[in-house]
Amino acid sequence: MRKHLMASTAALALLLAAGQAWAGMEEAKSFLDKEIGDQSVLSRADQEKEMQWFIDAAKPFAGMEIKVVSETITTHEYESKVLAPAFTAITGIKLTHDLIQEGDVVEKIQTQMQTGQNLYDAWVNDSDLIGTHWRYKQVRNLTDWMAGEGKDVTNPNLDIDDFMGKSFTTAPDGKLYQLPDQQFANLYWFRYDWFSDPAIKAEFKQKYGYDLGVPVNWSAYEDIAEFFTGREIDGRKVYGHMDYGKKDPSLGWRFTDAWLSMAGNGDKGLPNGIPVDEWGIRVNEKSQPVGSCVARGGDTNGPAAVYSIQKYLDWMKAYAPPEAQGMTFSESGPVPAQGHIAQQIFWYTAFTADMVKKGLPVVNEDGTPKWRMAPSPHGVYWKEGMKLGYQDTGSWTLMTSTPTDRAKAAWLYAQFVTSKTVDVKKSHVGLTFIRDSSVRHESFTKRAPELGGLVEFYRSPARVQWTPTGTNVPDYPKLAQLWWQAIGDASSGAKTAQAAMDSLCAEQEKVMSRLERAGVQGEFGPKLNPEHDLAYWNEQAKKNGTIAPQLKIENEKEKPQTVDYDQLVKSWADANAKQ
Repeated sequence: MRKHLMASTAALALLLAAGQAWAGMEEAKSFLDKEIGDQSVLSRADQEKEMQWFIDAAKPFAGMEIKVVSETITTHEYESKVLAPAFTAITGIKLTHDLIQEGDVVEKIQTQMQTGQNLYDAWVNDSDLIGTHWRYKQVRNLTDWMAGEGKDVTNPNLDIDDFMGKSFTTAPDGKLYQLPDQQFANLYWFRYDWFSDPAIKAEFKQKYGYDLGVPVNWSAYEDIAEFFTGREIDGRKVYGHMDYGKKDPSLGWRFTDAWLSMAGNGDKGLPNGIPVDEWGIRVNEKSQPVGSCVARGGDTNGPAAVYSIQKYLDWMKAYAPPEAQGMTFSESGPVPAQGHIAQQIFWYTAFTADMVKKGLPVVNEDGTPKWRMAPSPHGVYWKEGMKLGYQDTGSWTLMTSTPTDRAKAAWLYAQFVTSKTVDVKKSHVGLTFIRDSSVRHESFTKRAPELGGLVEFYRSPARVQWTPTGTNVPDYPKLAQLWWQAIGDASSGAKTAQAAMDSLCAEQEKVMSRLERAGVQGEFGPKLNPEHDLAYWNEQAKKNGTIAPQLKIENEKEKPQTVDYDQLVKSWADANAKQ
């Protein structure tokens, strides 16, 4: 993913030298001894059994030089610096795992798609590209690959059903196109110590007439932001909200990462709304994109979307530190850890490792956090059954332009770094869970109090409501770049929220129109609808039992609602106990 995580990892005690003459179980045992230990869901005997499978499957590819690539985050740094050398030593395949910036990953994968030149043998790219990969047919369908051409190099212990994000990487044809490697959610972050303070709670209750707690809806979030902004706590002026607003590419994913869905844009459905998704893009019964603007049945410029942008603008101005307006994503990320932010509605769990370092103003002396993460509050247009936020899922992808033998060798590495043998340890390093079995490992039960709710969230039934961009988006690279430019105009004051979203949906439809004329996506490419007004499309939605686009709600300040955090976590535990 794009968000920069920094977490130190213990150096591999035994340096597994590249170019080693021998490969096999002796090297595997050394790796298991020095790096894995008891941090695995498998017994030592089963770890060795899995390693033996990799050794045997890799024999036809011994000595081959393979290159894979991912963006630079802690999870991938661990793979590149520790797991790749271990894989080389164990299998004899000379594996190079390059780390580059996320934008460069997208640019290079586009180049391979356009030229057919095999730049890398496997890619970790966001599952946000699932609609792109499915329509262009330039990546290997992993379901058929594992059953056919790649069967001899597919780990019988891979256990696809253990991957929490498999629904994110499955296309409308029911086939798996990418294998999750790391994922993290966009949640609500708040100062648990302040929210638990009896004096603060009493003052809030007296002023607003309800209990201070985790906001369930945006009305409560707004009240809490107002309550904290400008007051002094622990000798510092504090703010009730944090965000960023600089016109920069990072502003794009601030909104494509499901901000509109949190407001109530689009339709019900998991992992994404159907027929209208959280980008406001509508598809027909054949999964062909048919519009983005309300005039074509889309919702990108509908009342829910405009409401979401206006709230973003209002809260930034009223409740965030003044400097937030000129910050990018990476600049704003560390701010809550400085100790003067009460809550943040849009916070990536990728920051967890950075937020639990001893000595920070938001960490207690015993190493436990003063903060917690919780489910995101939803806007006034949101309905039960809609997704509630974003989950980033970086996933292994095999291009059809990669020669089969090279794809097979790279596929072995992709399975190695996501295997049950290594995944618990990798999860402790990067805190980007992909396997249900890993997050439920006893080592995370012990570590959970130090991670501010991360483990509890990933063990909860609530996690399914946070999902990546879905298959309605026909060309993610082309469309995603439009968002930061349009919303940047609203953030800078150059355009109103309505004008910015009108411009955005029109630009998205220009891209879809070009794709339709070119016919490059075949039977699943765009086929734009005729234009009608909002009332027409809203009436069609009612007839079809769907929602989007919704009509404007005159009073967008609904009754505020909060929930006690400790009771919320208990309800998750009770729900899991009943499963």
